[in-house]
Amino acid sequence: MRVLIQRVTEASVEIEGKLKSEINKGLLIFVGIEDDDKDEDIDFLAKKSVNLRIFDDENGVMNHSVLDVEGDILVISQFTLHASTKKGNRPSYIRAAKPDISIPLYERFCEVLSILLNKQVKTGEFGADMKVRLVNDGPVTIWIDSKNRE
Repeated sequence: MRVLIQRVTEASVEIEGKLKSEINKGLLIFVGIEDDDKDEDIDFLAKKSVNLRIFDDENGVMNHSVLDVEGDILVISQFTLHASTKKGNRPSYIRAAKPDISIPLYERFCEVLSILLNKQVKTGEFGADMKVRLVNDGPVTIWIDSKNRE
């Protein structure tokens, strides 16, 4: 399982021209799921996401988490996080899990995040053509792969 986390001052997602979700200060999290992802991947990434100290303290030092600043989270499913670009110019998405596997894991990830955040996370719609807008604050963008815990 992979996440791409962006610290934002605002973010939103539209589906078919209609606003689905929006947040102010917080995290926009894109999540990609593989066939062999399990609850331990979800738990690791959810805990890491809410506890990352990437928000500025009173001295301008990244020392606060989304929990500390009482921020929001918007989660967007994104199978392209598992793109393989090793051969040719057309990415392969063979490593991305099919919906029967990824939808329950995506929903569980959002559920665990909501529990840890102590409020409902906002979401897109799995498999939909989404228009995501954001104002990246910093910019701060963090990539985490549960299979490669560096």
